[in-house]
Formats: sequence, structure tokens, C-alpha cells
Amino acid sequence: MDSFFSSLLGGGRSPELTLAEMLDTVSEGPFPIAFTAYDGSATGPVDAEVGVNLKTPRGANFIATAPGDLGLARAFVSGDLDLIGAHPGDPYPIFKKLIEEIRLRRPSPKDVAAIARSLGRDRLRLLPPPPQETLPRWRRVTEGLRHSKSRDAEVIKHHYDVSNAFYEKVLGPSMTYTCAVYHSPEDTLEQAQEAKYQLVFDKLGLEPGMRLLDVGCGWGGMVRFAAARGVKAIGVTLSREQAEWANKAIAEQGLSELAEVRFSDYREVPETGFDRISSIGITEHIGVSNYPAYFQFLFDKLRPGGRLLNHCITRPRNNGAITAGAFIDRYVFPDGELTGSGKIITVMQDTGFDVRHEENLREHYALTLKEWVQNLVDNWDFCVSEVGEGTARVWGLYMAGSRLGFENNIIQLHQVLGVKPLANGSADVPLQPWWHW
Repeated sequence: MDSFFSSLLGGGRSPELTLAEMLDTVSEGPFPIAFTAYDGSATGPVDAEVGVNLKTPRGANFIATAPGDLGLARAFVSGDLDLIGAHPGDPYPIFKKLIEEIRLRRPSPKDVAAIARSLGRDRLRLLPPPPQETLPRWRRVTEGLRHSKSRDAEVIKHHYDVSNAFYEKVLGPSMTYTCAVYHSPEDTLEQAQEAKYQLVFDKLGLEPGMRLLDVGCGWGGMVRFAAARGVKAIGVTLSREQAEWANKAIAEQGLSELAEVRFSDYREVPETGFDRISSIGITEHIGVSNYPAYFQFLFDKLRPGGRLLNHCITRPRNNGAITAGAFIDRYVFPDGELTGSGKIITVMQDTGFDVRHEENLREHYALTLKEWVQNLVDNWDFCVSEVGEGTARVWGLYMAGSRLGFENNIIQLHQVLGVKPLANGSADVPLQPWWHW
């Protein structure tokens, strides 16, 4: 191994390329944003409004040993890569510029050797990642098989049991961590979240006295919305902190006789014969191979004529990779998987659901994320004091990147409405859509 590195690095020769020159080597044309580095080098437009500053050799280590989004994320989360002209809670302007204008090229073997020689052995040595990073998938077996109850509980704890106070600042008063629905871009976040719950409520055709099961209920937003309108609602979440917050809010709103949120796996709900089920933002955590079992469970929990509204992030295609990128998998949604809406509809139909409607709300999620990121920026000092700067940076990186993903049709958000038919095959629904935007 030593002889390999010696030949690759050119023995004891001094570095030939600066960090800026290395970047130019892999760029097709001028680098579109400003880049400065701890070695004093720089590249990019001299009048650039936004850019990045690689502050430390450790940051170079992270980037060199984990090319792609994981290495950049490690450098950014650890504070070794800073933004120029953008807030650390909102890298969106930089992301947008890079996605629209950057063109990378595959370096030649000679270029690779020159870059490796210039970095030197110290910059090619693996370092411990930031503490916010979870283990790679293959090492998570100690937490149980993928999507087992124990491993799902650990995954949810990693993402959601951060700090309710942090989420209150980022998500706003509704404490709703799913896509809002905007009648106009000028709507406030709270108006849009209220509209989302109203849309789900109306599509399900909920009425006073009905029984609703909300799986993956978060902080109980849908449960409280339905209970306030006379529906008896049960929510389940794998986050203890969410359940505690939700039940406190239910009590404060005087809804305890109609609503409850359980700290429980949805598979442990004993009741059956529900009139309606809402599944809002949980399918992303289920695992595509588990869709048949998941939708069968929900189908069995409904009475004949009951309805299911499934609301989740999807991909624009039904083939291709289902696993998330390295950054999302290690820092945000461990074990998360996404596929196209066609796959979801297929499984629902194969389960026995009569699918009545579906729609893509991806532009609405981009607007939602824009508001969440602004909340993070506006409350940055508090959020950092609550969860630490590294975690706050993770959230800024994740939300800004996701916003671009929805804008550019890399990911989508689909609502699918299904009915468990009556014994004679009837769906027992009106001839025309019965909800209004």
C-alpha cells in the first residue's frame, strides 16, 4: 500500500496544484461561483455575489475522501466550508447557481494523479465524520433489520427527537412537518398548512362522529384539525417527543375526549373498522418492498366504504434507484426510500383499493420549504443554541436542497385517494370531486 501511495503522490515532490486549480481541473468552463481556500488560492468570477470558502485542511480531507454530496456535507456541517453571500441556514442561492451553471468533467488519469500528489497523503486520510452523521446502511444492522420495528424506531428518533423547541421555530405554530397547500404564493405558511388539512379532510369526506386513524401523525396536526370538527381521531408516532407535545396541545385545545396521539408503531394499533385513514408523510419511511404489507394493513383497518388518503414524497419515475443520496441517508432520513406515484397506485390497487384521485403538489412543497428555511434563518441564534450549529447547518442544507429538488422535478409530492369498496363493488362516492380548492 505504501508503494502505491508513493507512486501516486510522486514520492516527496512538492504540491503542483493549488486547491483552486484542482477545482478548475474538474470544471468544464469557468467555475460559476466564487471559491476561496485556506491556501490563499481563489477561482470563479471576481464579481460573484455568492460563493464558498474552504477554511481548513480538514474540510479538504472530507471532500477528497468522500467525493460528491457526502464530502461537501461533512465539510459544511463541521464548519470547515463556509458560504459567501448566503446565510448558513439557507444555501439555496448557492445551490441554485451551481445546479443551473456548473459543468463538471471527468479528469484524465494524469489530472487525477496531479490532484492526488498535490493533496498529499494527509489530505487523503479518512477522518471521523461530524457527530450528526449516522452509520452507513450496511452498519445499521445492530439496530435491527431494515424497517423492523426496532430499527424504524431508531431512524425516527434520529430525525424527529431533536428538540420540540427547535421545530416550533422552524415549522411555525402549526408544528406541521409536511407539504402545505397554497391557494396563492402570497399565502402565509399557517394559512397554507390549514388549507392542507382542510384538503385532506374534504377529500376523505370526514364528518362529525366518524373515526379517523392518522398514521405517522407527527405533532398531531391532522388529529387536532379533525377532532376540532367533531371527528374521533387516533394518531400514532414513533417519536416520544412528538407524542408528548401533541397530547399536551390536544388537552390545551379541549379535545381530549375526541383525540389522542400514541407513542407507538402503527403496526401495534389494535382497533379496526375506521371510517377514514390519513397517511401523511410516513410512506417515505416504510420501504418500497414493504408497501404491500403497509397498504394491506391500512386496508384491513378500514370498514367497507372507508377511505385512505396517502400523501408522500415521490420520484418522477417508477424505475431507477429508490434509496436516498448519501447526505440524506446519513444525516436526514436514514433508510428512507422513494419511488414513483405509479408504484404507490399499483400497490394500492393490487391491495384492493379503488383509487379515485391523485395529484402532484411538488410546487407547493417548494413554497413550504422556502418558508421553513426563512424561519430557520430568522431564528438562527435560538436554533443553534437549542441543537448546535452543526445540526442547524444540516437542516439548512437539507431544506434548501429539497426546495430545489421540488422546483426542478427531481422529487415530487403526490396525494392518492383510495376507497375500500363495499361488498357489491361500490365505492360509495359522488360522481364528481366533492372537495374544493
